[in-house]
This record gives sequence, C-alpha cells and structure tokens, in this order.
Amino acid sequence: MAKKSAQVESVRDALRVDPDGFDIARLDPAGRPVGPRSKDAAAADLAKVGAELDALQEALYAEGTGGGRRRVLLVLQGMDTSGKGGVIRHVAGLVNPQGLHIASFKKPTRAELRHDFLWRIRRQVPAPGMIGVFDRSHYEDVLVARVDGLVPAAEWRRRYRLINDFEAELVDAGVALVKCYLHISPDKQRERLVERLENPAKRWKYNPHDVDVRAEFSRYQAAYQDALAKCSTPAAPWYAIPADRKWYRNWAVARVLLEALREVAPVFPEPSYDPVVELARLQETDPLR
Repeated sequence: MAKKSAQVESVRDALRVDPDGFDIARLDPAGRPVGPRSKDAAAADLAKVGAELDALQEALYAEGTGGGRRRVLLVLQGMDTSGKGGVIRHVAGLVNPQGLHIASFKKPTRAELRHDFLWRIRRQVPAPGMIGVFDRSHYEDVLVARVDGLVPAAEWRRRYRLINDFEAELVDAGVALVKCYLHISPDKQRERLVERLENPAKRWKYNPHDVDVRAEFSRYQAAYQDALAKCSTPAAPWYAIPADRKWYRNWAVARVLLEALREVAPVFPEPSYDPVVELARLQETDPLR
C-alpha cells in the first residue's frame, strides 16, 4: 500500500501504490501522509510548484516542436465528486493550455463499442511535447464494466494484462505516465452531492445516476483494490491521493506531476540557425528606412 511516513525522498515515494501490500481499506481519505499540514501552507507551496511546472512544460513543448518524442500523461480516476475536474482546473490550470491535451471518457458511444476497449484511448494519447490529462480512462473497463456486469468476469480479468501491456508500450514510446487515484470517503461524497443539490450554481454537476453508483460504493472499492494492485507497475505506478481535503488533493497531484516532469527533464532544442548571425541580420534590417 502507499507508504505513510512523512520522512521520504519524494511525494511519489509517499503515495506510490505497492502492489504487494496494497489495501485500499487502510487508506485514509482525509490523510496528509506527506507535505503541508494546512490549507495556507499548501497554497503557498502550490504557487512555487506552478511556476516550476510552467517552466518545465514550456521546455517539454519546445522539445516536441524540435522533434522530441517525450510527453506526459496524467491519468485521473476516482469515484464521483472525488475531484477529477477540480484537479484539471487547479493543477493542469497552472500551465499554458496550449501545451495541454485533455480527454474525458464517458460511456462509450456505439461507434467506440465496435472496437476493442483501448481503441478510443489510443486516439487520445498526447502528442510529443504535450501534457495529456485523462478524466477517467481505460480503467473504466475494469471498474464500471466489472461492477455493472457489462462483460463476463473472465474478460475484465484479462484486461489487467492488456492494460499493463498497453502502458508498457506508451512508456517505450516516450510517454511518462502519472496515474492518480483520488480516494474519497463515502461521507465526504455524500456531503458534496448534497452541496450540488442545494446550490443552484452546482446543480448542473449532479446526475441522478450518481446515487445509483453511490449505492455500489463498496463494490467499486473492491474493483479499485484489484485495478490498482494489478496495474501498479515499476514503469507505470499508481499514486493514491487522499481526496477528502480538496486543497491537499490538488497539492499532492501537482507535486506528483512536478516530480515526474523533473525526471523527464525536458530541454530546449538547439536552433537550426546561428543566433549571432541572425542578430546581426536583424540589426542591419530596418523596414522604416
């Protein structure tokens, strides 16, 4: 399971899912296993994180335009109200939107159902130089498909291997995978659903089907237990993010993403021209003369 000690080298070390000992029931949705202890401290650190994320993303984008193949993919999974949209707004929103590719995976369309479950996912993999964000992902096909009985058990069990193979292909193609499971408690989920119903400005977020899904909370937890344990690999680990505190959730995802980008260490490409020569040409050219 995710390590609990605050004495770690990185946020990723603290939140990484260990497939050999992972127990979702022991995760504290309101926990703060590493990092700031208050909302104000998190906000102050997030400002610093944002500045560095923005700089690294610009270098990654430039590297892509120069022929580099590396890119980053942030995968967000979690129960309704766990904050996938909030992370996109408060974390992905820290960088230049020109370098973002955001994809949201809802119920498959008829056209998508004519293909294998990874077909629509492959079409949304970010291009070189981009940071991709998946609001839900291919994991829906071992979560919803399992809980709702959309496919036989043998099929969703087979998909764990297919997912691991697919993610290994992505890593080999230069994709740095950052998979974050936003772990929310049923009490906090109820609180947020009530808020959506009571606040007219938030009612658009509510779907009556959310209550049906909530009734299956324990079955979804069992599905997440298996998905995270079976698909947290050395090349593409899962990170379990406590999501009851929005400020901590946003800070933790931002830090995990920052550490991944630091590891990628993108570099600006060398120009195909001589800057000194071009400066001289520019100074010699005066269109007003």
